[in-house]
Amino acid sequence: MRVYHERLRVPLLWWLLGLATAVLLATEVVAGWAWPIAVAIYAVLVGGLVAMLLHWGRPSVDVCAGELRVGRARLPLAAAGEVAALDEAQTRSLRGPRGDPAAFMMVRPYLRQAVYVEVTSPEWNAPYWLVGTRHPAELAAAIDGSRPAARADGAAMG
Repeated sequence: MRVYHERLRVPLLWWLLGLATAVLLATEVVAGWAWPIAVAIYAVLVGGLVAMLLHWGRPSVDVCAGELRVGRARLPLAAAGEVAALDEAQTRSLRGPRGDPAAFMMVRPYLRQAVYVEVTSPEWNAPYWLVGTRHPAELAAAIDGSRPAARADGAAMG
């Protein structure tokens, strides 16, 4: 049963600004070229932008079946300790100077808030997961609400 689902899509404004920039750049580059080359330049620049933005917006965040799924990565909720919804300043700090290089991060430049998930199991190489989201309070609540089901043995939480 899926408790939480969010697709980390790129916002519409990024698409509009990116397409405008790609078209302006292509217009500068194609000056003086024959039309077949000009069409190829437009196709390469706009196609490259579309491919990049589609790739950035592909991951999803799911809480289901006793695990946190972020893109292809999976963390059993039995291995999760403290969970906290972070504001913009806290997220910026953990992405940068206060962040641990060994941490798992799924952040995007257009997602300003995140959820911190402590990893308590020694078998995981990451001390914590930092997951960018548009709804940090809802994601943190979904993780907290799903953890008792993941800890069927009744062990104390982190």
